[in-house]
Amino acid sequence: MTLSRAAASLSAPDYFLMHRVNRWRPPRWIRIWMLAATRAGDGWLWWCCGIAVESSGNSSKAYALAAAAAFKILKRAVGRKRPCATTPHCWANLLPPDQFSFPSGHSITAFAVAISLGTFYPPAMPVLLFCAASIAASRVLLGMHFLSDVVAGSGLGAALGYAAALLFGA
Repeated sequence: MTLSRAAASLSAPDYFLMHRVNRWRPPRWIRIWMLAATRAGDGWLWWCCGIAVESSGNSSKAYALAAAAAFKILKRAVGRKRPCATTPHCWANLLPPDQFSFPSGHSITAFAVAISLGTFYPPAMPVLLFCAASIAASRVLLGMHFLSDVVAGSGLGAALGYAAALLFGA
């Protein structure tokens, strides 16, 4: 089996799901939730969390901000095109932040921050994980990423968040 055939067979489930999502007409509340979640994942939600942590007097610095550089390098190296670049999305018209899809930077950041902050503030963990999962789901439902991009990004972000929590002594 050639490399291109192997890549095509690995990508087939992603394309199948993408076409199913593009044909689905979700209820208005789901569309609003997904648009709000993806906008929250643009960074302002995590900046608000950071300001809250700093203003609480806790200087733990629990953020896994090194993820930003890592995912940009990985995206360029893999070079996978976004779903919205191959097939237009039927109900969301968002502009992607860059041209590459794998891995999802929104998912990396969401899970890195959620896991690291949730480790330091255990009562907030369910809310943080709900926000992170919403952001990750929104990236697939809005046609910005394939499911495998989001799964890989979420796993990488969770690992980075856990490593940051260990590094900063949670």
